[in-house]
Amino acid sequence: MFKNILKELRNHAPFTAFGAITGIVVMLVFKNIPSQTAYHIFYILHPAHIFLSALVTAAMYKLHTCEHIGTKCITGKCNLWILLLIGYTGSVGIATLSDSIIPFVGESLLNLPNKGIHIGFIEKWWLVNPLALAGIAVAYSKPSTKFPHYGHVLISTWASLFHFFMAMNQALNLFSYIIIFFFLFLAVWIPCCVSDIVFPLLFVRQKQ
Repeated sequence: MFKNILKELRNHAPFTAFGAITGIVVMLVFKNIPSQTAYHIFYILHPAHIFLSALVTAAMYKLHTCEHIGTKCITGKCNLWILLLIGYTGSVGIATLSDSIIPFVGESLLNLPNKGIHIGFIEKWWLVNPLALAGIAVAYSKPSTKFPHYGHVLISTWASLFHFFMAMNQALNLFSYIIIFFFLFLAVWIPCCVSDIVFPLLFVRQKQ
């Protein structure tokens, strides 16, 4: 399992770096965006991230616990309550780490003027939690992982970025951009691989 984790992290590093680069480009283009606008954009991207993460995490578990004809999942052996638990904790918990907690650490390191931590499933519980459940429902009825995973990585990058935007009210120097790139990469690379791949497969191993 440990070797598989390292393999997945290595395979995802280039795409994650690309996502972080797009984040820096967006930051340069929208560097003067007001914090309140960034807040509203964050709460579009973060819930979208939750939805895709729940879909991929739950789908990964379901695809490894059902019977197949070829590549088609025909008989759901997975327990619905376990699927809900895995999909919810793997998306809401890890996406909060990715989009909010890790960026906040970066904001604190840079001592950004409006630094703060925004926990979506609490601040906007009425939006984030239903979308997590919706992602799980889609995974249960039509599990798919590949395209949602790549969308998940990009949207997670941009959600983390706009968490940084909320904290900024000043011009940044080159060092700050380098630090933000590092935290964007870190915020997506490990959490997204853990959420989408490692976390659900841990439960598959336990069931076997």
